[in-house]
Amino acid sequence: MKKLFLSTLMALCFLNGMAQLKTGDVTIIPEPVLLNSMPGSFVLNERAEIHYSSQAAGKVAGFLNDFLQRNYNFKLPANGYSKEPVEATYPLIVLVEASTGKTDGYILEVNTGRVYLQGDAGGLLYGLQTLMQLFPLNKGIPSAHAAIHLPGVRIQDHPRFAYRGMMLDVGRHFFPPAAVKQFIDMLVQYKFNRFHWHLTEDQGWRIEIKKYPRLQEIAAVRKETIVGHHRRSTTYDGKPYGGYYTQDEVRDIVKYAAERNITIIPEIEMPGHSQAVLAAYPQFGNTGGPYEVRTTWGISKDVLNPANDSVFTFLQDVLTEVMDLFPSKYIHIGGDECLKDRWKESAEVQQLIKKLGLKDEHALQSYFINRMEKFVNSKGRSIIGWDEILEGGLAPNATVMSWRGEEGGIAAARQQHDVIMTPNTYLYFDYTQGQPATEPLNAAAYLPLKTVYNYEPLPGSLTPAERQYIKGVQANIWTEFIPDQQMLDYMTWPRALALSEIAWSQPGKKNYLRFMRKLPLELARLNSAGVNFRIPEPVGLESKVVTTPTVTVTLKPPVKGSFIYYTTDGTQPGKQSKVYTQPFMLAVPENGSSLVQCIVVLPSGRISPLYSATYVRKPYLPALTVKPGKKGVQFSRVSDTFVNARQLPVTGDSSGVLPAIDIRPLSLKNGGVTFNGYVKIPADDLYEFHLNSDDGAVFYVDDQVVVDNDGQHDLQDRSGFLPLRKGLHKIRVQYFNVGSGAWLDAGIYRDREKLNPAEVLYTGQ
Repeated sequence: MKKLFLSTLMALCFLNGMAQLKTGDVTIIPEPVLLNSMPGSFVLNERAEIHYSSQAAGKVAGFLNDFLQRNYNFKLPANGYSKEPVEATYPLIVLVEASTGKTDGYILEVNTGRVYLQGDAGGLLYGLQTLMQLFPLNKGIPSAHAAIHLPGVRIQDHPRFAYRGMMLDVGRHFFPPAAVKQFIDMLVQYKFNRFHWHLTEDQGWRIEIKKYPRLQEIAAVRKETIVGHHRRSTTYDGKPYGGYYTQDEVRDIVKYAAERNITIIPEIEMPGHSQAVLAAYPQFGNTGGPYEVRTTWGISKDVLNPANDSVFTFLQDVLTEVMDLFPSKYIHIGGDECLKDRWKESAEVQQLIKKLGLKDEHALQSYFINRMEKFVNSKGRSIIGWDEILEGGLAPNATVMSWRGEEGGIAAARQQHDVIMTPNTYLYFDYTQGQPATEPLNAAAYLPLKTVYNYEPLPGSLTPAERQYIKGVQANIWTEFIPDQQMLDYMTWPRALALSEIAWSQPGKKNYLRFMRKLPLELARLNSAGVNFRIPEPVGLESKVVTTPTVTVTLKPPVKGSFIYYTTDGTQPGKQSKVYTQPFMLAVPENGSSLVQCIVVLPSGRISPLYSATYVRKPYLPALTVKPGKKGVQFSRVSDTFVNARQLPVTGDSSGVLPAIDIRPLSLKNGGVTFNGYVKIPADDLYEFHLNSDDGAVFYVDDQVVVDNDGQHDLQDRSGFLPLRKGLHKIRVQYFNVGSGAWLDAGIYRDREKLNPAEVLYTGQ
């Protein structure tokens, strides 16, 4: 009987989730500039027609019919016209190519008898994406007795940023042309207009270059691939892995994207991330080899040799073929993570530095990038590079992608260079979305949906004039741990929905609570389309401080039609556990905590990771009566061998101030570092502290251990909670590392949103 009841309940909830929205419940992602519900509705049936005013409008009519065929198994007659009919006796969809005064802007009106969509070529396409979100999810062939009702609305809309991008790395794992096209389809659906295609890497070269066939024969294939996380694994699969896009395939994909108003920006890495090139053409390296296509992740010391002029001839030949394939104004030349070891060891490179009168190897990299920029400029194009191209001096016309936080973008904007904001702290979608123990293998750093959504691309430290150089935002999807389409979907969605509102919606229109109310229906659409998105945590599942012996837990399914199964006794929930149907009471012991664990199950049967919330009944730690010092945290670094972080001495070999708790600037191998400072807590609340480290680390707040991740171990994440009063609290993080693989990611979160270190960390006096 219980099984029958649950099955019936699931069916009813699913049908309810598929039901058409009421007019007042219209929701669009990304949020439009203006959305007004109107009385009445448009009835779409077999009598309806599409009328369009131009070639661009006709192309959008074709996309609309493709959508109708795919989802409802029918198409409408589509006719061009020179003058719009005054009235019609049948339902009419009118597509008019005409500017709204804003690039990519559109006006959409839906009322009884007519749908009217106006915009420039891009605006018509984006308006169509909005129109498609008005359609109900149920499918079927319409007839006179079974029509589709679209709610009456008037929407006026345009994008905030001109550049709205996503990057896909195909160097680590190759995605065939069909998968790339599917990725592009998803981008246009949420109004992105740039696809950054990362085509070359240490682990594989993925584009045909006719003048250099060994790039396809040798550089495109690695002999095997590491299994597990490269920071702790020594196991390989023993299987050759490779693939590349022919030039005909590239042309087809570029055309496919252009028809959908998406510009593809190709990336050819230089001078680092080029070990695959060296495997094919060892004469371009500093040592002469032999080299092989890299079989593990991470960064290679083997890079292109700037003292060999044939390297520049090779790169110019490659970029000439690349620019023939890609009409994009921008050509991405990488420039990131170029280790200088081989240059320091090379007598001919050192001689070149001396000959050119350069300060050091960083200035040599700037020379390298400048030289390539001049060539690209000579072809009427411009370069984009990662923020390392700032080191040693920025090339004159370069655009900077700021990935190591926002600092590179801020510096470039102050130098009056265009900037694309893509900070790893907010927009690296290979980072984990939940507790590492229950998430698939990934790049380890913690980046939940809320942290993504609340990112603001225009730094407050820039003047209004400087902010004009921030041209847009982009998320990056590095594929070391993303081998296939299923995992790509999982890591991308729904975080890319959050990015779509960052990139498109006006700041005053962004609202996380409203976004979360819109999400269940939109995820139901993605589920219906077969997208393997990560199922979010149930709405309302939040760790918090409670002051009473019991607390009422109220949850909502994160996807329309889904079910929540939960436990409160510490056991792992499954389909045999309690199904959530109404709010329940949870007992919380004095000076203790209670745990709610749950899973979400979609109507298709797909099950989410394990989710949990901790309810803490403890006194708040009071704020300290101290004055903040300057921004950042103090560090004390020591070179020695340790077996745990608690052994670290009070003073080290070197010290200074950093903007955040970050070991990357310290080049730490064998040794340790202690970070000291204060955090400015914005409000009385429960805060979650994360330490993701290889090797050990300990996080102290007001001299109390809140996260103990100590000891010699591989990369692992631990977290802890503390109720804190608003104001300043003392923090200390101790970290040590033995050998290679140094990694530390320390974060402070309030309701899954990371506090921005630049805003809350102080050195103290």
